[in-house]
Amino acid sequence: MHRFLIVIEKAGNNYSVYSPDLPGCAATGATREEAEKNMHGAIKMHIEGMVEDKLPIPESQSFAEYVAV
Repeated sequence: MHRFLIVIEKAGNNYSVYSPDLPGCAATGATREEAEKNMHGAIKMHIEGMVEDKLPIPESQSFAEYVAV
């Protein structure tokens, strides 16, 4: 099992999601929940493609933190 940080951004009338550790892997959705679900599928497909192409699966290097100001 792999774990990757995803970043969810409000984009107009929908949501956009990407993972800093998986360049080129992104998804969208009408709701945050839909975007997360779509990203789960996108990551799964991305990883399957990397395995098929015999590419190494990257280790997650990203993390997130909130800063109070």
